[in-house]
This record gives sequence, structure tokens and C-alpha cells, in this order.
Amino acid sequence: MPDERRINPQRLTLAELARALSNAGSRLITPEQIEADLAAGAPRNADGTVNILFYIAWLARESGNGR
Repeated sequence: MPDERRINPQRLTLAELARALSNAGSRLITPEQIEADLAAGAPRNADGTVNILFYIAWLARESGNGR
């Protein structure tokens, strides 16, 4: 049975993004952590969702800046 609900990586809710990052890594990521990153300048779509590629690129750039 095919998955009825497809996730668009260009438009993830904070909960979807947190779940995807937690599943891909070795630590728990919460929507609150992502919200703090958004407040610090991480990119967000106009509708409040997040593009996972843009978010990861932002994290990498911030990591390189000593964050």
C-alpha cells in the first residue's frame, strides 16, 4: 500500500523537520530548537514551513562561523 501522505522537503512543518533530523542523526532535535534557530536567522518559507536543504545549509554556515 503506497504512503497516502507525502512529505515535501521544501515545505516541512517544524515537527516534520525535527522528526526528519532526529531520525537521520544520533540525537533528538525538537521543534523548539528549530524555532530558536529561526529566531537567530535560519531561513523560513512565507507560510512558516522550512526547506530542509536551506536549513541544513544555514546550519553548516553557522557552524563554520563558530556558532
